[in-house]
Amino acid sequence: MGKLIVFEGTDGSGKSTQFAMLTKRLKQEHVDFRKLQFPQYLEPSSALIRMYLNGEFGDKPTDVNPYAASTFYAVDRYASYQKVWRSYYQQGGVMLSDRYTTSNAVHQGGKVTGAEREAFFQWLYDFEYTRMGLPQPDLVICLDMPTETAMELMRRREKDTGTHADIHERDVQYLRHCRETALEAAAYYGWTVVPCVENGTLRTVEQIHEQIYSYVKQCLEE
Repeated sequence: MGKLIVFEGTDGSGKSTQFAMLTKRLKQEHVDFRKLQFPQYLEPSSALIRMYLNGEFGDKPTDVNPYAASTFYAVDRYASYQKVWRSYYQQGGVMLSDRYTTSNAVHQGGKVTGAEREAFFQWLYDFEYTRMGLPQPDLVICLDMPTETAMELMRRREKDTGTHADIHERDVQYLRHCRETALEAAAYYGWTVVPCVENGTLRTVEQIHEQIYSYVKQCLEE
């Protein structure tokens, strides 16, 4: 098998920026890899995801239970694996993924609390990796951004790009739960957490990138 490296983080954590910086650097260093991004919004497999995020099943994320919502995303990933990257990966290829099964742990796990959250983590692991047969990541980079900072950055992004937040990005309390859940999931699954803020100060994208690159380089050399 090859290597699967996943980028995870709550909305507004700068995940897409860091993912782009890493792919650019690996290309400069002539590392052979392919990249993924989930959900696949332009593919038919994401139809239920788009309906969910557009609020067709309810105005709030919690209107759809975490198990049902997780299946929407899992099917989209399964379609991608079977159609796009399974052969390359199984022949030893390196895959970099912007979100993966990890996002179900963060976003859907945030809908439940206490012992039920751990039970959800257990169910999710079995459902996606064992039952559906999706590959397990070799490295998960989890960007940790305080919710208030993330909200500020997202509002700025909306203003600059003219875009509008989905039902996840509009719900502040939900985002707080997601951050809490991300840290719990990281501890439960053994993800690598990279802080975006240190001592109350937002780290530069370059500082965060260098830390991420060190982890990725180590993973590729193992």
